[in-house]
Amino acid sequence: MYEANDISLNVLDQIPIRKEGSASDALNETINLAMVCENLGYQRYWVAEHHNSKSFTGNSPEILIGAIAEKTKHIRVGSGGVMLTHYSSLKIAEQFLTLQALYPNRIDLGVGRAPGSDQKTSTALSYPRNQINAEYYPAQVIDLINYVNNSLTEDHPFQGIQASADSNTPSSLDIWLLGSSDYSARLAATLGLPFAFADFFGDLPHGPIVSDLYRRTFKPSKYLKAPLLVVAVQVMCAATEEEAIYLGSSRNLNKAGSVMGLHQAFISPEEATKYPLTEQAKQFMKSFRKGYIDGNPQQVAKKILNVANKYKTNEIAIVTNAYSHEARVQSYTLIANEFN
Repeated sequence: MYEANDISLNVLDQIPIRKEGSASDALNETINLAMVCENLGYQRYWVAEHHNSKSFTGNSPEILIGAIAEKTKHIRVGSGGVMLTHYSSLKIAEQFLTLQALYPNRIDLGVGRAPGSDQKTSTALSYPRNQINAEYYPAQVIDLINYVNNSLTEDHPFQGIQASADSNTPSSLDIWLLGSSDYSARLAATLGLPFAFADFFGDLPHGPIVSDLYRRTFKPSKYLKAPLLVVAVQVMCAATEEEAIYLGSSRNLNKAGSVMGLHQAFISPEEATKYPLTEQAKQFMKSFRKGYIDGNPQQVAKKILNVANKYKTNEIAIVTNAYSHEARVQSYTLIANEFN
């Protein structure tokens, strides 16, 4: 059983935008939050990728990673994650090897196969080329690994192409696969890569089954000798449970609003608590909130430990979406202080 001092805390930042704010505000607040979290002892700071969203920015995680790494000193910075099916493996390898050259031993490359957008936007990201079929995702991941490590096989059609001029320098990039199903877990296990499970979506009862599958089928590789699992959870921590629930109302409405056709920036808790919900939205909110962790520091720490023991991992990534930057800083600070 894990105890508080066993837990390695990490951050997954989706970069929320508030109604009266701007993308510039959100991005600069993320950089500030990364600096705060480094000082609090968090181990990794990952940023998500979204497109055509009024709720979240972070269209170019590779640019934001560089900005965060420049303002921090030792925390590992990465993507949580790059939506690989939009891009070529070579280009992603080039971008992250450039980041590695600038910030050695500090960059994580997390990839996923979800679009991170709606279908129309996914099409636009590839236009005028056809979209890459998701069935090619495993091949893309294998190519990405080989570009990063300059290890394309002799019979590969692009053998001889180098993603970095430092082709003789061993890569310090950690490549992670991200997912919320057994598909990515199986692929990560087969390739001997670390795996991050997206429990932050809400009530995902299959999560521990997927994590056990990953560990059970893991094949050691030259990149990783034993399975390494991070679980990302949705958390709002405040001085009291009542305050945490109040601050979390902006996040809850933002998610539940999707079934009412609402696609908007985060509104204040004052507005969110009064917003009229349809019965469908109420039921949806009730469902996903089962998997959320909201409360005072002691309650949050206890529930995070429950997640760690349920998933059998001490690597936890915290997702905290709120209307105000101050609420997010407070939440990450209270969590770190409770565990430290």
